[in-house]
Amino acid sequence: MAESNLRDELRREVAGLCRRFPDEYWRGIDRDRAYPEAFVRAMTEAGFLGALVPEEYGGLGLGLAEAAVILETMNRSGGNAGVCHAQMYIMGTLLRHGNEEQKTRYLPQISIGELRLQAFGVTEPNSGSDTTSLRTTAVRRGDTYIISGQKIFTSRAEHSDLMLLLARTTPRELVAKKSEGLSVFLVDLRSAPADQLTIAPLETMINHHTTSIFLDNLEVPAENLIGEEGRGFRYILDGMNAERILIAAECIGDADWFIERATAYANERVIFERPIGQNQGVQFPIARAHVNTRAADLMRERASALFDAGQPCGAEANMAKLLAADASWEAANVALQTHGGYGFAAEYDIERKFRETRLYQIAPISTNLILSYVAEHVLGLPRSY
Repeated sequence: MAESNLRDELRREVAGLCRRFPDEYWRGIDRDRAYPEAFVRAMTEAGFLGALVPEEYGGLGLGLAEAAVILETMNRSGGNAGVCHAQMYIMGTLLRHGNEEQKTRYLPQISIGELRLQAFGVTEPNSGSDTTSLRTTAVRRGDTYIISGQKIFTSRAEHSDLMLLLARTTPRELVAKKSEGLSVFLVDLRSAPADQLTIAPLETMINHHTTSIFLDNLEVPAENLIGEEGRGFRYILDGMNAERILIAAECIGDADWFIERATAYANERVIFERPIGQNQGVQFPIARAHVNTRAADLMRERASALFDAGQPCGAEANMAKLLAADASWEAANVALQTHGGYGFAAEYDIERKFRETRLYQIAPISTNLILSYVAEHVLGLPRSY
């Protein structure tokens, strides 16, 4: 009961803060392809982006289930949690695998917003989802690592002080398993010389502040290595269940927003002297979207509970993300169809959120990769790739 009360209180507080940033605010951000600095600052000052940071480092010390509620509510309120969600799951790598000096140095500043950890440099142009084939290299020279390579689809790098970066420290041909020899570094984007690190914005269908990053003999202090050299892939995997669950929560928030908007419009829009919501052809798709969203939400809650209990949750986290992404996309299509031509008008916000929620069919992991995971690791079918 106490946990339920806490989550209800979080929903009220986050929703109250989000009311300061109505549809017009987000519409302007989307139109100008801008970063919602005021919104992110308000969320940080309220402590919400430090939800998973332990209290001894200045955070709220909450569980993943509570963090999921925060992101869900942002999206349900008509905002876009994608502008700041990465801090929650990136921070976990530092918290679980960083040394005490690193945690003491960075986590308190991240919690209060003096430092922003929003960028995650993993994906590369030629490897995509095949992370173990990345080509960015890090070579140690004394107390420094020299890093060269390229990252793509790295979101929020222009709006972050720190970036978590995955690079190969041992050539692939010299390791027994391709997942070995990868290491994680905390890169200070503020002090990186312009001739060693270049951030190039990518214009995409979705305003996601996406960039390409070019690394040319970037010098990173050896003290910025997270954990042990060569074990970085395991560290990254360790945080992916949290990422899947948090993204699922955002999808649930999106789906509920679409369903609420579709329901309201179907009730008020009168055609042929009757509200369109009286027609089963309109109401049934909305009802089905609601049913599927509630089912996905249950899987999200199950995955969150297992994660917070320290139990294995890979299957549940992946299934929650898949079901929630499908539910949000179904609800988006239903809302657009219900609004008809008005769904394409920017002032109704459907088309903006429609574009935003489409992302989750392909990121941060595609639907097909989740199905491959379930086939192999849950059903015992042969590995397909």
